[in-house]
Amino acid sequence: MDARVNELENERDGDVMSTQLTMYSTPWCGYCQRLKAQLGRAGIPFTEIDIEQDPASAEFVMSVNGGNQTVPTVVYPDGQAVTNPSLAQVKEKLGLTD
Repeated sequence: MDARVNELENERDGDVMSTQLTMYSTPWCGYCQRLKAQLGRAGIPFTEIDIEQDPASAEFVMSVNGGNQTVPTVVYPDGQAVTNPSLAQVKEKLGLTD
């Protein structure tokens, strides 16, 4: 699945920087707001994409979430997509320690 995630990300016309996280979200999602704030406080850069404003992104989110538009969906620099990770999980995946 990771290879397919990378392929789908590349199809998005290069919006996503390969050196940082991408977070797919919606403005009304409380979990998204919390994770954005936590990432900001931790100094972890990310690109945010509102799936309500970008139909291709909504399709991507559905493709990695069993047909559901579940947010936040985070894509790590290595292409792995996860749904609603904790800050601790993000830090661990990125190899960051406190």
